[in-house]
Amino acid sequence: MQIVYDDDGLKRCLTSMLGSQGSVGSLGREGGVAAERPILIDRFLEDAIEVDVDAIRDASGEVLVCGVMEHVEEAGVHSGDSACALPPQTLSPEVLGDLDRYTRALADELDVRGLLNVQYAVKSGAVFVLEANPRASRTVPFVAKATGVPVAMVAARVMVGATLAELRTQGLVPAGTEDGQLSSPDHVSVKEAVLPFNRFPGVDTLLGPEMRSTGEVMGVDRTFGLAFAKSQMASGTRLPERGTVFFSLADRDKPAGLGVARQFGVLGFALAATLGTAGYLRDHGVEVETLVAKVGEEGLAADAVELIAGGKVQLVINTPRGRGPRADGTHIRAAALAHHVPCLTTLAAARAGAQGIADRARHPLEVRSLQELHAD
Repeated sequence: MQIVYDDDGLKRCLTSMLGSQGSVGSLGREGGVAAERPILIDRFLEDAIEVDVDAIRDASGEVLVCGVMEHVEEAGVHSGDSACALPPQTLSPEVLGDLDRYTRALADELDVRGLLNVQYAVKSGAVFVLEANPRASRTVPFVAKATGVPVAMVAARVMVGATLAELRTQGLVPAGTEDGQLSSPDHVSVKEAVLPFNRFPGVDTLLGPEMRSTGEVMGVDRTFGLAFAKSQMASGTRLPERGTVFFSLADRDKPAGLGVARQFGVLGFALAATLGTAGYLRDHGVEVETLVAKVGEEGLAADAVELIAGGKVQLVINTPRGRGPRADGTHIRAAALAHHVPCLTTLAAARAGAQGIADRARHPLEVRSLQELHAD
């Protein structure tokens, strides 16, 4: 599989596979292209929100939607590498209604007896089904801890013949869920992936469709920002409270990145940025204190890698797109990893980070056990 970001990248990819005049491509050496060996081209659904839904269906046809989890990173990042929040933070009531309806329809059509996990993408209010798996997913333990419902136990009982109605009388399924919905908790839970990058110096930390995480952690608090901040601490990434945030944004991300830069400015952070990003931010009224050369450029005091290595940056926000930005971003992300500087590669994660820093500044972090959380 190869990922390309523009027409030039697609042409280079096809040339490498098919070859050009006087050369044989990789597919030619392996037998060429045929009806049985087609080239498949998929387009990512860009800037979409990914959503996980876990549900249980019993033999009577009753469906209990246990958890709707909104991913922080956009669709295209493997679900195992993306943070997610329960309850969802930005989905409209209409979208939530579609998710509920589609999940029930899939469970009925598949005649599920037990757990069902469905992954969706939401773009501009439209809901797309990515995949449906009639089995437990990695989100089940998270949903159980976030809601206080023993999801795995309930599903196991259902699989051997119990109904949700029977389990409701036994207290395993909360009363008042006859409509098939758990009540929304009065707290926010965030699941975050633990990535092993610190054990592999030089590896690119850019997230994508291939899963790279080796574990998961969870943060719980009264707001999404506080829960997200806790999840980052638990995964080994402590968000800074002050200092300088370095921005290097792809052209397509600059309009959305403007709001993120303003958030960090309001929080009291100084901003540093590459020339193109700095020019865009300044043209729209955002102050950038430090201009940074791209890697290998001359004429400015320091390039991005030198700035990071010198301890002058406390947070890196780098959103790569296309061949040039990706090549430059590789060096930036490697420097951040080598010098233990948090690096966020999506604007969604950057927005969540800013919210976490803001909420943590207003509210001291508190610790509550799961038993206290679900005492009622």
